[in-house]
Amino acid sequence: MAFELDSNALNAVFRLPSPDGAFDEALAAYLGQLGQRRKSVIFAFPPKAAGTFLRSAAIEAVDGQLMRIVHAYGGRDGTPYLPVFVLYLAVGFLDSTLVSHIHMQALPANCHFIDTLDLKPVIMLRSVPDMLLSYLDMLENEPITPDRWLNGYIPPKFADLDDEAKGDFVVDMLGPWYASYYATWFDYAAQAPGRVCAIRYADFKRDPAEALGEALRHSGLERTREECERAIAATWPDRDSLRFNIGETGRGATRFNARQREKLETMLFRHYDLEPYRHELMPQAA
Repeated sequence: MAFELDSNALNAVFRLPSPDGAFDEALAAYLGQLGQRRKSVIFAFPPKAAGTFLRSAAIEAVDGQLMRIVHAYGGRDGTPYLPVFVLYLAVGFLDSTLVSHIHMQALPANCHFIDTLDLKPVIMLRSVPDMLLSYLDMLENEPITPDRWLNGYIPPKFADLDDEAKGDFVVDMLGPWYASYYATWFDYAAQAPGRVCAIRYADFKRDPAEALGEALRHSGLERTREECERAIAATWPDRDSLRFNIGETGRGATRFNARQREKLETMLFRHYDLEPYRHELMPQAA
């Protein structure tokens, strides 16, 4: 299948932004016009937050198509890849609506990209210990191979560690990523009202169709309650393969010991000002 890019699109693909990711005025104006042509659904979730499940339900609801919007998944952080959006917006690379799931922090380059193309990302607010435990479950139940290294390098010796050492590893090495994820997104949301939709995991568990509807409304692709319920029902039988496995709230609060939880407290509430979200990010052990 061949596509033709006009000179503006080619210029957009090959012209580098500034070091912080900002586009020059002319290019930003062109990309801003492109961004108005088509809607997209971007789940910028952290790992182990039901993102794979929800993006699959979104595809069902909007008759969309999954699209990888990063150069590759084998990096520490996802960063949107401009050529994909140029193809989608300028030459109609997809007939269907683009739906994507990306583990992305709201760092400056990503924020410039989102603002310029008028994207409307959706994030998930979930207990950090619960996500770390889900990550740990994945590492313990699947082979330790590079394609399982979500946002971090897992050493070959990991499988031989005892339970406490495994807990230390995910807290020490992956906990900071989660803390930075929430710190950047809530800072960005405060600076750009209406740009970011934050779904609470408890709300998603209680009413997944409403959570899906909220994400789609935010993306400019509103669907009825009945359409969202049908999309959830169609996706639900595949939840295991979509990594929505246990999804139980509160498991992480008991799996990690007091010392490990204190480290997470330091990352979230001392290093970053995430105290307003304590109830969601760091629920107390039962």
